[in-house]
This record gives sequence, structure tokens and C-alpha cells, in this order.
Amino acid sequence: MRHLKSGRKLNRDSSHRKALFRNMVTSLFEHEHLRTTDAKAKELRRVADRMVTLAKRGTLHARRQAASFIRSNSVVIKLFGEVAERFRDRPGGYTRIVKIGPRHGDAAPMSVIELTDRGEGSKAEAEKKRERRRKRQEKRETQTPAVPPPAAR
Repeated sequence: MRHLKSGRKLNRDSSHRKALFRNMVTSLFEHEHLRTTDAKAKELRRVADRMVTLAKRGTLHARRQAASFIRSNSVVIKLFGEVAERFRDRPGGYTRIVKIGPRHGDAAPMSVIELTDRGEGSKAEAEKKRERRRKRQEKRETQTPAVPPPAAR
């Protein structure tokens, strides 16, 4: 029986699993979103939320704990600066997992894990996408069909 044994093994030994999550959490905070399998995303959520909680604490000890896990000093600075400030009043739930369907090669269930309150850059990108979509829609509406429909006999 596996009572009180939390976490997924993900077909890896413990050192490989720790290295995987160190790399993934570093990439998540660097890019603010990450595309991965559902199982990895669900486990990564636990690690990432812990790191945000350390950042919100803001002490030197918390910074050193985060720096011992996160692989990049610039990401630690970003985490303790802008990310901690964004989530200052939020009591939890710092990440969101959105399922995006099966992977093409092996049909593994894929998802995107992202920070719930993403930065201004992503809002600008979303606005650009909306604007492009709106222009394409207007272009489609103004175009007339090249070939008239066949006449009824």
C-alpha cells in the first residue's frame, strides 16, 4: 500500500526528478508559461507555488532557499521582485493549468502551465493577437466570392 506517499514518480529516479523540476520551475518563472504533459504540470504546480510563497516572504533565508533550487540568479531576482509583488495580496493559486489536447507524436495529454497574473508583455501580445484576428475577420467579410454559385436548373 502506498499510504501517505505523495507525488508522482514520472518514471524517473529521485535525482532525475529533482533536476527536471529545477529546470522546469526556472523556465516557468523566466517565460511565465510552459508547455508540458499533464502529469508534469500538476507536479510542477506544487513546486512553483512553493517558490512564490518563498518570494512573498521576501527574507534573506527565503531568497537563499529559492536560489538553491532555481538555476538562474536572474530568475531569482525576477521572482523576488516583480512576481512576488504581483501576488502580494493573493493567498494561493499562483499557477493555472490549461489542457491543450494530445501530443502529435505519442498522444500524451499536454497542457500549458502559466502564472495566473501574467506580466504586461503577455497582455500586449494578447492584444496584438486580438487585433490581428479582428482584421482577418473584417477582411473575410469584405471579400466577395470569386466564383458565383451555380445556377439552379
